[in-house]
Amino acid sequence: MKLRFSIILLFLIKPLFAQTPDLVHYVNTLQGTNSKHELTRGNTYPTTALPNGMNTWTPQTGRNGDGWKYQYEKKTIRGFQQAHQCSSWSNDYAVFSFMPVTGVLKVNEEDRATGFNHSNETAKPNYYQVKLDNGINAEIAPTERGAHLRFSFPKGAPSYLVLDGYTKMSMVKIFPKERKIIGYVNNGHYVPEGFRNYFVAEFDKPFKSYGTWENRENTITAGSLTKEGDGAGAYIEFNSGENVQVKVVSSYFSFEQAERTLNLELRKFKTLEDTKAAAAKIWNQHLGKVLVEGGTEEEKATFYSCLFRASLFSRQFYEYGQDGKPYYYSPYDAKVHSGFMYTDTGFWDTFRAQFPLNTILQPTMQGRYMQAMLEAKEQCGWLPSWSFPGEGGSMIGNHAISLLTDAWVKGIRTFDPEKALDAYLHEATNKGPWGPANGRHGWKEYYELGYVPYPEYGEGTAKTLEYAYDDFCGYELAKATDKPFYENIFARQMYNYKNVYDPSSGFMRGKNRKGEWKPNFDPIEWGGPYTEGNAWHWQWSVFHDIQGLSNLMGGEKNFIKKLDSVFSEPNKVNVGTYGGMIHEMTEMVMANMGQYAHGNQPIQHMIYLYNYAGEPWKTQYHIRQVMSRLYNSTENGYPGDEDQGQTSSWYVLSALGFYSVCPGTDQYVIGSPVFKKATITLENGKKFIIEATNNNDKNVYIQSATLNGKNYTANYFRHSDITNGGTLKFDMGSDPAKEKGLAIADKPFSLSQADNK
Repeated sequence: MKLRFSIILLFLIKPLFAQTPDLVHYVNTLQGTNSKHELTRGNTYPTTALPNGMNTWTPQTGRNGDGWKYQYEKKTIRGFQQAHQCSSWSNDYAVFSFMPVTGVLKVNEEDRATGFNHSNETAKPNYYQVKLDNGINAEIAPTERGAHLRFSFPKGAPSYLVLDGYTKMSMVKIFPKERKIIGYVNNGHYVPEGFRNYFVAEFDKPFKSYGTWENRENTITAGSLTKEGDGAGAYIEFNSGENVQVKVVSSYFSFEQAERTLNLELRKFKTLEDTKAAAAKIWNQHLGKVLVEGGTEEEKATFYSCLFRASLFSRQFYEYGQDGKPYYYSPYDAKVHSGFMYTDTGFWDTFRAQFPLNTILQPTMQGRYMQAMLEAKEQCGWLPSWSFPGEGGSMIGNHAISLLTDAWVKGIRTFDPEKALDAYLHEATNKGPWGPANGRHGWKEYYELGYVPYPEYGEGTAKTLEYAYDDFCGYELAKATDKPFYENIFARQMYNYKNVYDPSSGFMRGKNRKGEWKPNFDPIEWGGPYTEGNAWHWQWSVFHDIQGLSNLMGGEKNFIKKLDSVFSEPNKVNVGTYGGMIHEMTEMVMANMGQYAHGNQPIQHMIYLYNYAGEPWKTQYHIRQVMSRLYNSTENGYPGDEDQGQTSSWYVLSALGFYSVCPGTDQYVIGSPVFKKATITLENGKKFIIEATNNNDKNVYIQSATLNGKNYTANYFRHSDITNGGTLKFDMGSDPAKEKGLAIADKPFSLSQADNK
């Protein structure tokens, strides 16, 4: 009887486990780490964190303050670091690190650097481990605002742990009886005056000896309990051969809040294995929102590694108070506010795919983010554009309105649209105090002339194109919410892309305030009127009106011919105003796909544009080429910068079979899925299933499609098709179906044919 009961119980339990598959094992957090200033394979570091966690942790091979904090080719590790960096080019903030040392005490980062081998390294979202060449084993498991670390020292030699305050002003204080160190750091570029990151580190073993040191002086004070200065640090000695556990969290408020978070997040875990298992459960649940079937093991590894990376951004910048409610220290006005705040993203990159992916998988968080953006505007006077953690104003465009409009048209309505439109109008008619994307460079000329003149304003053509798209988003939000005042303003400007198109050359070009085109035009010349690209790349940045762009270019045949030419042109570079090869140029040449430069954002949507002009099968071909040739799960896994999850999100969406060509509309343009089946489980409990029968690396062409059992010919589908749940089924084949998807009604949205929708 007991045996029968056990068998029945086993059959009941087994399906429960089957519902949460182990997807963490597919993820390689070393993906994209073989990068350097001259050549980017992702510019990532092996991040150990939870989805959208406030803090992340990573081994550190680079010097303190170096944006390339972990490079796969390096042979030594000099610390295990709390990190927030989302771009090597913008560096990091609120950083400190631990480094285990055996034998002679060495505190300086150069002296303590220790050799390691990748064969002794494990890099997963929930667990990082490396055995150093000196025999020390280091392990990390994450929580949202902290980490559980363990350092296992070899026997027979002194065992030390060095705490490094990184750069700029910091403070440490040692409590030997409590087995604790507290401190703060204030490093970072875009932080308010008086910014502090308060940390508390709790140890499970007694201190044999201790002391402090400072980076600038590089002097050790044995027995000292406290130190404040530039890069102030501490060291602790343990008994020889100890296995030492460290539980550490940080807070932007106070030591008291850090203690509260330590109690909430880490004290409940007795061992690192407990923390590791809890983190694995969270990641498996998160990654399990998209369950793919079929495909190779490498394709699954690439997919889930990319989904992991896409899920790190945007980061939480809030904490939970004594009452259990969220509140945050504002990186904009340095005051305390209730509610949610997010940071560590640059909209120029992420409006394209990373935020649209979040809209599908995390609509609750996305709704909170919309509120946070408007709160940021109230706190600093401007909508954010590039936050690390405060406003940097980097890159171009005013893409906060893209996020707001995209959320609204997809049913996320957690904010006041009139406030959003008023904030955007302020952006569009002013220039702010930070970088190009804070307000508008050339806003007066853009309004009066209909374009941003070049060379009066650097990158003027690229700015014109992105402003026109953003104005379309403002128009769409105003139209959807019955705000005619704003609708009329932005309706006047959303066609401004036409003003920088030169019919004689067939390209978007730089034009001065007199209306004269930039002389000596060379379409492969980088820079000047363009941002991180050339005329071939910026030709297509009319997300909202591809039909209008096609009309400018002489109709569909010419449009298709130009698209084809992107791939058939030689992959040559004219360095232009950059004066030398930058990594984006090198990556385009290495990709060997003509002038297609997938390693940077401006052209990443371009392949999908065949769907607008009657040859969707070419989208299907090229998309599969890019995914198979330019992405993998290794340290060389990306074709360029993996910017705040954007390049990863491009892959995730494209591998599922669709892409958000024009955020701010409710449509996704169809590509060619990698997997035979993908199941998206939504927050509302419904499932959207994408099936691709006969799918493999040869059968990349869609022969026919059905949506919920009905014949489907369109080259796009809507967000509501996802949120309502259902099945989109493709029949795949090795030959293109050239007669499919040719009707006007099959084309995705374009402003110039909006009446047809």
